[in-house]
Amino acid sequence: MNSIMQVRDLVKHYGTVRAVDGVSFEIPEGICFGLLGPNGAGKTTTIEMMEGILKGTSGEILFRGEPIGQRFREKVGIQFQSTALPEYITVRETLKMFHAFYPDPRAIEDVIHICSLDDIINRDNRKLSGGQRQRLLLALAIVPNPEIVFLDEPTTGLDPQARRNFWELIRRIRAEGTTVVLTTHYMDEAQLLCDQVAIMDHGHLLELDTPDRLLNKHFEGVVVRVPLEHEEVMEMTSNNLDQTLQELLAGDTNLDDLSIHKPNLEDLFIKLTGSSLRA
Repeated sequence: MNSIMQVRDLVKHYGTVRAVDGVSFEIPEGICFGLLGPNGAGKTTTIEMMEGILKGTSGEILFRGEPIGQRFREKVGIQFQSTALPEYITVRETLKMFHAFYPDPRAIEDVIHICSLDDIINRDNRKLSGGQRQRLLLALAIVPNPEIVFLDEPTTGLDPQARRNFWELIRRIRAEGTTVVLTTHYMDEAQLLCDQVAIMDHGHLLELDTPDRLLNKHFEGVVVRVPLEHEEVMEMTSNNLDQTLQELLAGDTNLDDLSIHKPNLEDLFIKLTGSSLRA
């Protein structure tokens, strides 16, 4: 699979602080790539350098084998974490205005369909809910007809239903072949949407692979927890769940409150960084 972007030995200093310290990775074309890290990990700085907003201290960032420049700016879409929408105009008017900014924009009706804007197309931007606002911001990110889209924590603050609706929009964009770069504070979101995830901490890249391969690398089996008397808990790791349950039953163990936990990206994140994603 061809790489659409390459990051090579990327470094960013703020005085004596090395916010990004020699990070290298490639993003295959057409995937959803997740960049994860706790606050202060360097992921936001890395993303902003990849978007062309910040200039690195050293290293290089390539788009289709060339340093990011005008060609990249014409082929990228960005949904920032915080964006002000123009007031006193409608969703359709906003799309038309942004449509006029680009040399080869996507058809407005296509954008409306992909981002499910039909029900709010004539609504004033000031009257949009959080989920509706995020749908419009995603629409503005794909108006340029981009080859790669950066989504910076796009579902933060949304209710569960709005989050799931937004996931479907990301899947639609990904299914068309557009490369998606996602930062998120929700590990279930990353595990569900991302083909590859990169985990950063203290300016370094700790791991990069598919979620399944990373979990298989760092964990074995499932964790079985059985509450005992006096508020004690028996916890064990099992590579053969059927056999473990049979042995517990044979030992006349009360399994009424038994729980089974399969390690996920949240567990991996805590193992690698020592903190939850929001710490």
